[in-house]
Amino acid sequence: MAPPLTVPSMTAGADFVLRPWEMSDLPLVREAAQDDYIPLITTIPSPYSDAGAQAFVRRQWSRAATGTGYPFTIARTRDRRPVGAIGLWLEDEAEGRASLGYWMTGQARGQGVAGAALRTVTTWALHELRIPRAQVLIEPWNTASVRTAESAGYRREGLLRGWQEIGGRRRDMLMYARLNDDRPSGDRAPTED
Repeated sequence: MAPPLTVPSMTAGADFVLRPWEMSDLPLVREAAQDDYIPLITTIPSPYSDAGAQAFVRRQWSRAATGTGYPFTIARTRDRRPVGAIGLWLEDEAEGRASLGYWMTGQARGQGVAGAALRTVTTWALHELRIPRAQVLIEPWNTASVRTAESAGYRREGLLRGWQEIGGRRRDMLMYARLNDDRPSGDRAPTED
């Protein structure tokens, strides 16, 4: 078993912070559970229940405790209100790669928040953790997520046909990746709180 990980807090632009999950994030889980898509691609409980939401938060803690990944809540700096999540998953770290996944609640979409979070975690993974490759899988129809990945310097590598089951159906996925020697303009190392 991998050693336990400590999920740091990091700034993601001027207005957001990435931090470990807290039990006080249950309203975020409730909001995500009402989304049509988020429960299909995550373990967010749908329909929502307090017990299911608490189990979800404990699973995030377990991922760090078992060394399988770094789960972050994305929260506004001004009031600490959580608006989304991003995770760095290390199942393939021995092969020199890590996967990232992210989601935002409806009210936070379209504001560049996911892009700032993805840039921050990717830069940290590639340059601080020295993981050679970071990758993101995106359904082809999800143009907002494609824009997010591209804004964070990810390059499209191809289409993986029937790659993943989502909502009971095999789905095609686009593979996007960044290597630790890829550096888009304006990329800076994240700052920890």
